[in-house]
Amino acid sequence: MYFFISQLSVNDILLPTDIVPNMLHILLNNGGTITFSGCITQLYFFCVFVLFECFILTVMSYDRYVAICNPLHYSSIMTSGHCVKFICLCWAVSFALVLIYVVTTSTLRFCKPNILDHFFCDYIPLLENSCSDTLIVKIEVGFVSIPVVIMPIIIIIASYTNIIVTILRIPSSSGRQKTFSTCSSHLIVVSIYYWTLFSVYVVPTKGLSSNTNKVLSLLYTMFTPVINPFIYSLRNKDIMKALKLFFLRGNKMIDFD
Repeated sequence: MYFFISQLSVNDILLPTDIVPNMLHILLNNGGTITFSGCITQLYFFCVFVLFECFILTVMSYDRYVAICNPLHYSSIMTSGHCVKFICLCWAVSFALVLIYVVTTSTLRFCKPNILDHFFCDYIPLLENSCSDTLIVKIEVGFVSIPVVIMPIIIIIASYTNIIVTILRIPSSSGRQKTFSTCSSHLIVVSIYYWTLFSVYVVPTKGLSSNTNKVLSLLYTMFTPVINPFIYSLRNKDIMKALKLFFLRGNKMIDFD
């Protein structure tokens, strides 16, 4: 569990790092410029980190499923080698899938005034500024969304359905509460992340203003990476215990002879 949380933390650092520097430049100068190659590069890594978080949250839900529904086989199923393979597969698939439609996007013609009313190079604003036929790109994105969105959601729902059924079979209320607390943090993170993604890319946004789209984008690019450490830290007894021990050692007085 902690290995997957550490990978989630790494991704939560990389995602804002790809966006924040140029965003601060735009805010401080009331606008800014970026080269086309720089825009495509930012879009590529942004999509990679978004996809990786979808995959890592799915793997974490499977990890919780095995821990709760098959606790006696957990150590033999979720070995260190299997965990490393899961993470490598998540990174490899993320880099490969994003490359499919980012390369196609880079070949589009942009004959309109190349002004993006956004704080980073996102998929939707780029297509809106293109004067080429974007049907192929939309088909590719729809194709990629099957393993990225639909399959992870199915796995997460199936995992938590089995988890809930297993928890309800526990006779004592204290046992049910203790078992559910081991996966409640992950469930909160999944709910926040997928809700913000759906609000931006799945729900029709034609009636929404550009400022509303920007605020929604901020939720999963900035808010979610910031709130994830607090969710896992505040609801994890081991982490809280380690923090208390750290602060106690920091405040300990040292006497000199």
